[in-house]
Amino acid sequence: MTVIAFVCTHNACRSQMAEAMARTIMPAEVEVYSAGTDPASQVDSGALAELARRNIDARGLRPKALRELSSVDWLITMGCGVSCPALPCRHREDWGLTDPTGGPATAYKACADAIEHNLHDLRDKLCQERDERRGV
Repeated sequence: MTVIAFVCTHNACRSQMAEAMARTIMPAEVEVYSAGTDPASQVDSGALAELARRNIDARGLRPKALRELSSVDWLITMGCGVSCPALPCRHREDWGLTDPTGGPATAYKACADAIEHNLHDLRDKLCQERDERRGV
C-alpha cells in the first residue's frame, strides 16, 4: 500500500481537491489523505463547488491537522511554502499551485485542472515505481 498526503496551510481548498480527485485517479492500492499546518474550520465552498461540477464525491472531506497523519510515502505540498520536517516520507514534491480561495469559479477550475494533470503524472510515477519493485 502506498500512502500519499496532500498538504497545504489551511487544508481547505487545493489539498482537499487533490485528496478527492486522487481517489478517482489513483490505483486501488493507493491511500490518499490531506492535512494542513494550520487547518481551517471548513472546506472552501468554491473547492466543493468545483468538485461537484466534476461529479467528484466530496463526502467526508474535512480540514485535518498534520498530527492526524503518520508516516506517508509521498508528501505533496500545494505551493504554499509548507515545510513538514516532522512528517516522514520517501518522496516530496511541491506542485506550486496558485490558491484560488475567494476567487472566481474560473480560478478553481484552473487549479483543479492543474491538480488533475499532476495526479496523472504522479499515477504514472507510482506505476513505474511498482513495476520496478516487481522487476518488470
